[in-house]
Formats: sequence, C-alpha cells, structure tokens
Amino acid sequence: MDPAEQLEIETRIGGVLKSIFDPEIPVNIYDLGLIYEISVDDDHVAHITMTLTAPNCPMAEELVEEVKYKVGGTRGVKECDLKLTFTPAWDKSMLSEEAKLELGFL
Repeated sequence: MDPAEQLEIETRIGGVLKSIFDPEIPVNIYDLGLIYEISVDDDHVAHITMTLTAPNCPMAEELVEEVKYKVGGTRGVKECDLKLTFTPAWDKSMLSEEAKLELGFL
C-alpha cells in the first residue's frame, strides 16, 4: 500500500473514531484523547491503541467492541486489531482543544 492510501485510510479511521462517544462524557473518544495510535499495515489491518478514562469503566467492553466494529467496517480496512492500554494513564491534559471548550475547561 502506498503512503497516500495509508494516510487516507488512517484519516478515515480518525473520522470514524470521532463518531464514537464515551458513555459518561459527552465528547467523542478521539477528542477525549483516548486514542493513542492509529496505523494501517499493508494487509489493511487497522492497529488501534487506546485507553479509557478510568480502568474500571463499566462500559469498557461495549466501547471496545464499538471501536472494533466501526473501525473494522471502515472502507479500506479488513479488520481491526485493538490494544487497550493504561500506560500512560489518561488525564484531562489529553483532551483536544475542542473537548476542553465543550467541557468548560477553557
């Protein structure tokens, strides 16, 4: 896969992730800073590394499944390999400017 196609797919995945909202905070998981890495390999497998706002999030399983399902269904992606991590731990500094504004932190 050429770099332009890879970038296009990764950008598309970013848009998909912006349509997924944390169940406890009215902001999408991308702007919340929960997505640490997005990459697509030559086999069109999307590799996502993400975290949660809290390790004991009651909706964790549903959120992870939603990400896998929606990213896996993105044009140009054959499947989604999702890794959940808590290193580094999420904190409010990871919020995008839009999320900080929406949540009243600016």
